[in-house]
Amino acid sequence: MSVRLMVLDDHRLLAEALASALKQRGHRVLAAAAPAAGAAELVISRAPEVCLLGTREPGRAGVFEPVRRIKKERPQVAVVVLGPVPAPRGIAEAFAAGASGYVRSDERIEGVERAMLKARAGEAAVAPALLEEAFCELLNPAARPDDEAARLLGVLTSREAEVLVRVAEGEDTRVIAAGMGIAPSTARTHVQRVLMKLGVGSRLEAAALAARTGLLERAGPARLEAVPHPEAGTPAGPVHPR
Repeated sequence: MSVRLMVLDDHRLLAEALASALKQRGHRVLAAAAPAAGAAELVISRAPEVCLLGTREPGRAGVFEPVRRIKKERPQVAVVVLGPVPAPRGIAEAFAAGASGYVRSDERIEGVERAMLKARAGEAAVAPALLEEAFCELLNPAARPDDEAARLLGVLTSREAEVLVRVAEGEDTRVIAAGMGIAPSTARTHVQRVLMKLGVGSRLEAAALAARTGLLERAGPARLEAVPHPEAGTPAGPVHPR
């Protein structure tokens, strides 16, 4: 049974090779492309029966956003993701975005073809073992990467969280002190405690750790809460503009 499809992959050579192999098996390939962006728009405009969407990083945030766009605009298009086998949550998130299947990128062409046919028929095109792991993970989520941010934030006081945000913004000790209405020596002590609690040796390392784990986003609200409200009767001191 011939399938009208599109093959999209970040690597054009791989997209064209897969498209060529599927053409030889009697399928109609509308396009084989490697769009850095605009994958969803391309599929929406051509409306294939099946879209094979390759990815190298199934765990990256936002990687399945094109799938959501396609399913929103063209719900009849079956999207099959081709990629490495990630943690089960990666597969679960592909399905949660609307994908009809997930196939290993090193699968034989016969396996890809079977997945296309199953997806077009409205079936889940994924190995049963992978599907079971994915949905177990979706229903019983394990600790997420941002739990590390929560753990680290838990060891900081609200004042230290504010100091961390200011350090990440590049403020030196004098500016931190002025912004928080404290003495420079106190600001210096706060900075040293932050470095010690985070287990890093420099302000640069602290800023990098905060950005990598999402700690900076978590610490932002803590900074706001730490600034006394003028109506509370406690002088807030000058606040350094962000």
